[in-house]
Amino acid sequence: MPHPHHPGFGGLWLPLVTPFRDGALDQASLRRLVRHYAAEPLDGLILAATTGEGLTIDEDETERVVAIVADSLAAAGRRLPVFLGLCGSDTRRMATALARTASLPIDGHLIACPYYTRPSQAGMVRHFTALATATALPIMIYNIPYRTGVNLGNAAMAELAALPNIVGVKDCCADMAQSFDLIRRNPEGFAVLTGEDAFFHTMLAAGAQGGITASAHVAPRGFAAVRDAIGAGDAPGALAAWHAIADLPPLLFAEPSPAPIKHWLWRIGLIASPEVRLPMTPVSDALAARIDQAVGTTRVQRADRVASA
Repeated sequence: MPHPHHPGFGGLWLPLVTPFRDGALDQASLRRLVRHYAAEPLDGLILAATTGEGLTIDEDETERVVAIVADSLAAAGRRLPVFLGLCGSDTRRMATALARTASLPIDGHLIACPYYTRPSQAGMVRHFTALATATALPIMIYNIPYRTGVNLGNAAMAELAALPNIVGVKDCCADMAQSFDLIRRNPEGFAVLTGEDAFFHTMLAAGAQGGITASAHVAPRGFAAVRDAIGAGDAPGALAAWHAIADLPPLLFAEPSPAPIKHWLWRIGLIASPEVRLPMTPVSDALAARIDQAVGTTRVQRADRVASA
């Protein structure tokens, strides 16, 4: 399951979008997506998290997404670790959700810090400790204070990293000093994965083990080229690979994600509709025009061709 160049749960992970059409889960498009990305140099998939619009997907849809992804990966002959996104502010309900999903064909969970309630550091340690006790599967913590309203500090993170099935963090703390300090004090076997697409190169160059990177929907081989060059100690090559794709994250996050990514995937025929669920809305006409122009640029196409050469 681990990537040979990135021990543990590092490397390049894709937080897969969930395609919709006419209000329903678009199963055909989901199968097409998985077939496509099964052929790409990814190290893992995240389902039904932020990019996958997990808060708008009901339990039945979640189970169907997981089943379709598992079947499609098996049909493609590709073994990739698959983590399911979960979030909530009631520890008991979260433990129930872990029990409910225990029989699904997944390899672990990505669990966000409790949102809105703003618990203390001690409260979050107890929360994640209870959840780690409630499942035998690996857990990645999702620390994203600008969404949840609370920041899990590095001291608390280190305490949780000592638990055997808390294996890493998707780091979106928006504080580079905190991120660099976490990497510096990173315990053995605990993966720091950046969730900030624009800092993918910076964080890996600083010692992060990888990234959970929505922009990799568009240029997976370009992001993988950065990963591989850094893993090989090729700093100039990593920077050159990053420069080839650095314009993508600002474009794909110019409006709330995943609408821009879905628009791109729709334009290239990977999904049948760019539909998102409220309260998310489609991209503006102005951004749609910018994405349409970028879809045809040779810069992005060349980045993936060079990376695959």
